[in-house]
Amino acid sequence: MNIKNNIYLQIARSALFCLVLQFFNSCTTGDKGYVFKYSNEQPETAIRSQSMLFFKERLEKESDGKIKVDLFFSGVLGNERELMDLVSTGALQGTRGGFFNDVNPKFNLLTLPFLVSNWDEASNLVNSSLMKTINAGSRTNGFHVPATGISQGFRAHTNNKKPILTPRDFKGLKMRVPMQEVFIQTARAFGANPQELAAIDIYQALQTGVIDGQDNPPSNIWDFKMYEVSKYLTVTNYATGPDPFIVNLKWYNTLPPELKIIFDRVAKEAIAKSDQMNREKESEYLDMLSKHLKINYISGKDLIPFQEAVKPVYNYFINKGMFTMAEIKEAQKIAKQKN
Repeated sequence: MNIKNNIYLQIARSALFCLVLQFFNSCTTGDKGYVFKYSNEQPETAIRSQSMLFFKERLEKESDGKIKVDLFFSGVLGNERELMDLVSTGALQGTRGGFFNDVNPKFNLLTLPFLVSNWDEASNLVNSSLMKTINAGSRTNGFHVPATGISQGFRAHTNNKKPILTPRDFKGLKMRVPMQEVFIQTARAFGANPQELAAIDIYQALQTGVIDGQDNPPSNIWDFKMYEVSKYLTVTNYATGPDPFIVNLKWYNTLPPELKIIFDRVAKEAIAKSDQMNREKESEYLDMLSKHLKINYISGKDLIPFQEAVKPVYNYFINKGMFTMAEIKEAQKIAKQKN
């Protein structure tokens, strides 16, 4: 990647971030209603964005126009780190994305490798009383989370160097991972060299060889066109992640009780719709990607070396005090429950 161009890009982003912050801080709620400004990195065609279009339509209708929803997609207001900062300051009222650690570190529980192995297990966990407790814990850090879903499905790896069939194949590969410690530690456990990078920067980094590969759900690999600059796709379903609907608590508390009820109900509907769409379309995304990438599906006994490789990740976070073994076992028990 051209270093000078990269510096200019970062300067431009910083300038845009300051302008956005200045503009949003000048916006106040008028006497006629409330404004909910929301942004995410994904393009408008992405499932997350489509569920937010549903949210906008429903909330404005259900609230009789008392809450106006302004949506900003494709990272136009910044990357996930910057969007999270905007919500934290109250300049932006809501987002969904990767920096859930700021909201409540307990959300990382769902990202532990191989904690869940399929959609049913992940759904059990995000709809459990345990997740409601984690959602409520977000208030300590200044956020309101009315619902948490499954973040776009199960994660997979693309790279430009070689097929990944065992953890040994990760050795030496510069792999982009989300800017969360669970994913960083998991990449290291696999033997990769993790690189922290915003999702909107992955395409150029793959194209220029700054990174060898990356880690994302199939929907993101398709929506961000990463298949254009990748050769191999490895599907292990090693992890998913939480998709909390993150709202600035101070703004939320300006709503009267009746609008809070409506807001929370519609947010839950939007998250449920997002999960349903992601689940239904995951195989479709993989089918589309198969026309551009060589796909290796790892399952059965071939998956065991991957599962063994990441066991130290659990101990790492237990030793840090982020989770207890009791919490992990509770999450596993909830996930395995039959409905």
